[in-house]
Amino acid sequence: MLKVKYTKHSREQMIAGGISEYDVEEGINKGVKRLQQPDKIIFTHRYYGIVSKKVDDVYFVITVQLRW
Repeated sequence: MLKVKYTKHSREQMIAGGISEYDVEEGINKGVKRLQQPDKIIFTHRYYGIVSKKVDDVYFVITVQLRW
């Protein structure tokens, strides 16, 4: 089971972009992953990107951005 927590900013971006929690979880599971120093992970999936940190087994979503 994927554990995800969201910042207030990421929630606002999700609402503005019409991106659901399901979309974010799918992006984390299936998206292209790249690391951003020092400790962030960027997932790119479909029409959006997710910036997060992983602490233990929990993904903390910092922001969600539309790609176009």
